[in-house]
Amino acid sequence: MKLIQGKKMAIVWTIVRVWLGLQWIEAGYLKIKHGFDAGGFIQAAADSPSVLSWYASFLKKVALPNIELFNILVPWGEFLVGLGLIVGLATIPALIAGAFMNVNFIMAGVGLNSLDMKLFVVAMILLLVGAGRHYYGLDRFAIRYIKALGTKNDTVNEINVSA
Repeated sequence: MKLIQGKKMAIVWTIVRVWLGLQWIEAGYLKIKHGFDAGGFIQAAADSPSVLSWYASFLKKVALPNIELFNILVPWGEFLVGLGLIVGLATIPALIAGAFMNVNFIMAGVGLNSLDMKLFVVAMILLLVGAGRHYYGLDRFAIRYIKALGTKNDTVNEINVSA
């Protein structure tokens, strides 16, 4: 485990994380710049016999009636996931959000041989490698700061309770 989480491997994980972030930020940026309408894709997925019936039902009853919201969430979600991964801030939430989007695209019928499956696997690997994924990123400092705040607040709470 030390090999996977060491400083030298952190360079590899950082390169992989930034590469994954670039995939997401490019996809989101292009959708934001050129406009995005998921309606056709979602309708086709909902009508496809290869899509699981419960997921097709979700698409018809939730996604399609709220397509305007999805047309905002998808491109901005992709862009923010990419940004978080590139700078290494909120890395775990970004990886989880990206993997969640990948799973949804896969279930909507893009298939297991798609780029989404590959991106999902990379996200899962980065989630499993531990601290090496954000050693060279803003999370390294943000996590220390948040932990210090937590320790400071615990001390203040202990003083207030004992007073």
